[in-house]
Amino acid sequence: MFNKTKRKIVFTVVFSLLILMTVTLTTIYVSNRIALDRESREMLMMYAERFSLENQSLHPESGQRPDGGSDNRPGDMNGPHDGRDDGHGRNEPEFRLSTFYSVAYSEDGEVLAVNNGQSGLQTEESLLETASSILNKGKKSGKIGNMTYLVEERDDYTLVAMIDRTISDNNQTLLFRQMLVIGSAALLVLVVISVFIARRIVSPLEENDKRQKRFVSDAGHELKTPIAVISANSELLKREIGQNEWLDNIDYENERMSDLVKQLLVLSKAESGDIPQETLDLSKLVDGEVLPFESLAFEKGKKIETEIERGITAEGNPNQLRQLVSILLDNALSHGTTETVRLLLRKEKHHAILTVSNGADEMNDEQMSRLFERFYRTDEARNEADAHYGLGLSIAKAVAEAHGGQIHAEYKNGQAVFTVSLPVKK
Repeated sequence: MFNKTKRKIVFTVVFSLLILMTVTLTTIYVSNRIALDRESREMLMMYAERFSLENQSLHPESGQRPDGGSDNRPGDMNGPHDGRDDGHGRNEPEFRLSTFYSVAYSEDGEVLAVNNGQSGLQTEESLLETASSILNKGKKSGKIGNMTYLVEERDDYTLVAMIDRTISDNNQTLLFRQMLVIGSAALLVLVVISVFIARRIVSPLEENDKRQKRFVSDAGHELKTPIAVISANSELLKREIGQNEWLDNIDYENERMSDLVKQLLVLSKAESGDIPQETLDLSKLVDGEVLPFESLAFEKGKKIETEIERGITAEGNPNQLRQLVSILLDNALSHGTTETVRLLLRKEKHHAILTVSNGADEMNDEQMSRLFERFYRTDEARNEADAHYGLGLSIAKAVAEAHGGQIHAEYKNGQAVFTVSLPVKK
């Protein structure tokens, strides 16, 4: 139980941190991408503003404009920049370091000028092919491959301007990878820390539970001696003074105390989880445990209907599993409000599902949630005529969990349904 609690704490912490890291990395990546796209568009607009068809050459590989000037810097599209603030001054350094490409088309589709940025990364043929693809898209701006583009319709020609995003995209990818590696390493460290914290949190509870179980076990064993002494003394008094109602009361309460101690010891042993297990035929075990209860059901004017799938094999302790079945059947026969008790055993994937249902008075959610608590009994069951102390379902739960299974109860259609799920042998 406590190992499960530890796992839940670690899972909750790790899952929360994973969600936080994912949201953080996604936010940084998206915001950075948006900023880079905006910056690229702004620089393309600067490039387009400074673009002059008269200063372009149809043979960019020569590196010379028709007037003999150099065409190496994008900032010199319209002659030397005069240094005045044009509203884009904050992008000027990035602008001068960026690689721009442009293709100018006449109204009839003739190529008027090609500028490959003098970087040698794009040939004139590939640049023309890219520009043609951009025009075919019919969009004024966007992305194609590793370039952001801008299309402007001018008086006598069409300009297709592009900026190379290879370096910025690679830098962003590298940044994202580094953040992912660092985040994963930090998450791993936090997993170790969360395991340590979970142990520190659960350790006092686990120790307290161990002490409680040890107390129940020790008290049960210590009570066995005075119970045996009372029983022996009662027998001697009967021989001396004969049978009387006072001695009968002593025997009755002593027997009840003896049964209670036995159940406490069984519960303590089941909760300890330290039980020998073996491979067993669960179908035969359940079927064999039903037989003794059929006569008890007949005496109470009831019957047990069974539907048991054959050949279900499991690993477990036969004595405790028999006790689990007998507790559920006894509970159904003792508290059922109808004549029929149904017991079903079937296999679902890797689990054996045992279901015991009986008619019952309506129970609210609080009653259903407390059925497996120690010493809890519904008001209708609180009487002195039976030998029930509210420990049976607690023992059933302990046995199910000791075998790696689960048990739960629900009320539907006038029926109290108890379902046990146990792992089966593959």
